[in-house]
Amino acid sequence: MNRYLAIVNARTALAVGISLVTSYITLSKQFQYNFDLALISIAIIFPLVFTIRSAFRRREKALEYLAQFKASLITVNNCFQENRKLEESKKQEVEQKIKHISICLVDFLGPKTSTKEAIYEQIQSINLFMRANSDLLGNGTNLKIFRFLKDVNESVENIISINQYRTPISMRAYCLIFIYLYPVIYTPALYNKLHDGVSFNESWIVYALSLVSTFILISLYNVQSQMENPFDQEGLDDINLNQFRLS
Repeated sequence: MNRYLAIVNARTALAVGISLVTSYITLSKQFQYNFDLALISIAIIFPLVFTIRSAFRRREKALEYLAQFKASLITVNNCFQENRKLEESKKQEVEQKIKHISICLVDFLGPKTSTKEAIYEQIQSINLFMRANSDLLGNGTNLKIFRFLKDVNESVENIISINQYRTPISMRAYCLIFIYLYPVIYTPALYNKLHDGVSFNESWIVYALSLVSTFILISLYNVQSQMENPFDQEGLDDINLNQFRLS
């Protein structure tokens, strides 16, 4: 049940409260007007769908780059482990360095206990290890490792960019403002359309339709807000970062 209540928050209470107050004023004052409700769809639904789609695409891209990051690190580690000239102690040393790269990235994205500078330092430590053991690795192995380290660097930069740059704030603010204004515009127009068949004793129809439509819109906004940062482990659809940590 908690999974389904995750989209209910203070914004939901505020939107529902506005809807209740507006419905009461509309019915008590018999306030109504004829208004094309299709304009509401253009003003709210289209921008809201755009922001949800944008957040979903960012999440999918983040998964793609995280998978590339982990796969490249595993390949780099395999290149070191399969080298017969390296001593076992050095293989374990470089393996720990590679694991620390994934740990730093996960800690940077999730609990924020690391920094991007720490990630770069860990990647640089692999380069320093290769220079110190270049005679044992050989040119072919060095080139192969460099190529996969390039993939690691590219995926890290893409992941950090996704983490720092979100869906335009102005678009999300626009959606939220119009969702709060929605019951103020919608309820009198709804009452006008139902006026012929609705008396004050049947006012629950106006309350119900206004509440349900407002709740749907604010819930969609909350879903988008939770998907906005797929790394913070607060939303239902957030990425499980521990899956991309090398064990």
